[in-house]
Amino acid sequence: MSTSPISYYRHYVVGRSSLPLKVRVAFTFGAVALLHVLAIALLATAWTPGATPIALGMVIAAYTAGLKHSYDWDHISAIDNSTRKFVAEGSNPASVGFAFSLGHSTVVTMAGVMVVAGAQFVNGAFEEGSDTNRVLGLIGMGVSGFYLLFIGLFNSRIAYRLFRHRKVAAHEHVAADGLMTRLIKKPLSKVRKPRDIFVLGLLFGLGFDTATTIGLLLLTVSASFAGVPATALIGLPIAFTAAMTLCDTVNGLGMMKLYSSALTDRRSRDHFNLTVTLVSSVSALFISVITLGGFFNDLFELEDPLTSWLAEIDLGNAGLVLVAAFALIWGYFFLARHREEV
Repeated sequence: MSTSPISYYRHYVVGRSSLPLKVRVAFTFGAVALLHVLAIALLATAWTPGATPIALGMVIAAYTAGLKHSYDWDHISAIDNSTRKFVAEGSNPASVGFAFSLGHSTVVTMAGVMVVAGAQFVNGAFEEGSDTNRVLGLIGMGVSGFYLLFIGLFNSRIAYRLFRHRKVAAHEHVAADGLMTRLIKKPLSKVRKPRDIFVLGLLFGLGFDTATTIGLLLLTVSASFAGVPATALIGLPIAFTAAMTLCDTVNGLGMMKLYSSALTDRRSRDHFNLTVTLVSSVSALFISVITLGGFFNDLFELEDPLTSWLAEIDLGNAGLVLVAAFALIWGYFFLARHREEV
C-alpha cells in the first residue's frame, strides 16, 4: 500500500468523515481535553516557590475571556449556519464548532506567542487607529460579513423551500436551481467539510477588534512585566483557546442535534426545522448587515449616518440571546412532542 502524503491524507483525514458519529464526537472532545491539559501544564510553571497570587488571577481571566468570546454573535451565527449547511447536504458535522473556534483562537495564540517574544508588530495589531489594526480589521470584517451574508442566503433558501414544500426533509439537499442558488453556490463551494471552517475562523479572528481578544493580549503583556515565566505566558492564550473550543464544540453539536432532529409528528417536525432554520438565517443576515456596514464605512472612510451608525453598533453579549432563542424553540417543540405522546 502506498505511504505517500496524499495516500495518508486520504486514509486518515478524508476517511475520518466515514467514522461513526460517536467516534467523531469522542475525537473532538478528546482534542478539547488535550488543549486543557496543555494549558494546565504550561500555566503550572508559574506556580513556583514564592509565586504571587497574580498567577491564579491570570488563569481565571484568560479562561473566562475564552468563555465570553465564544458567545459573540458572529461566532454563534457562523457555527449555527455552517452546521445547517452541512446537515442540509446530508452529513453529520461533529466538529464545526471546534474547527471554527480553533481557527479563531489560532490568531490569538500566535499573537500571544509574539507578545512573549517581544514582537512590536502585535502592539500595532491591536492599537486602535494604527495601519496594521485597520488592515487586519478590514480583512476580519470583510470575511465575516460576506460569509455570513452568503451562508444566511443559503439557509434562507432552505427555509423558503421548507415553507413552500412542507414535505422537504431536514436533510434534503437544496437543488441547484434559481438565481439565488447560482449567486451563492460559488462563494460557498469551498466550504465542503467542517475542517474548512478552520480557515474561516482564522480569518474572522484577524480583526483584533473584540474587547476579550485585546484584553487577553494586554493581560499577557502585563504578566510579562510582572516576571511570569514565558511558558506560563504562552499558557494564557492556550487556556483562552481551551475554553472557547469547549463552548463552541458544544454549540456546534447542539445545533447539529437540533437540525437533525426528527420529531414523531411530521407536521411538528416540519415546523420545527422551518423555525430553527429561519432564526439561523435571519441572525446571519442581520449580523452581516451590521458587519458589512462597518466594513464599508472603514474601507471608504464614509461619513454618512447609516454606515456610521452600523459601525458603532456593539452587540456585546447578543450571542447569548441567540442561544436562549434556540433553547426556547427546542423546549417548546420538545414539550409539544411530549404532549402528543401522552
